[in-house]
Amino acid sequence: MTDTPPDRLSVNPRSPHYDYDALVRGVGVRFKGEEKTTVEEYCVSEGWIKLTAGKAMDRKGNPLTLTFKGPVEVWFKDEPAAEA
Repeated sequence: MTDTPPDRLSVNPRSPHYDYDALVRGVGVRFKGEEKTTVEEYCVSEGWIKLTAGKAMDRKGNPLTLTFKGPVEVWFKDEPAAEA
């Protein structure tokens, strides 16, 4: 695994952009200079994030999300585990 988080990542296991290993390491997301903690999905190259809208759910039972466009920065919160 590299030291750079994926360009696009989703926390939804049904998404093709879901990456369990990256999520276990912990990915920090900064949007327009402010760290966000409720990010459902992001894309650095396209410059957008999807945030949850409180406790609201869509008709399929998934969290309702809002898309915001702007500069996105991502980093791994933890160092990679040493391999034995």
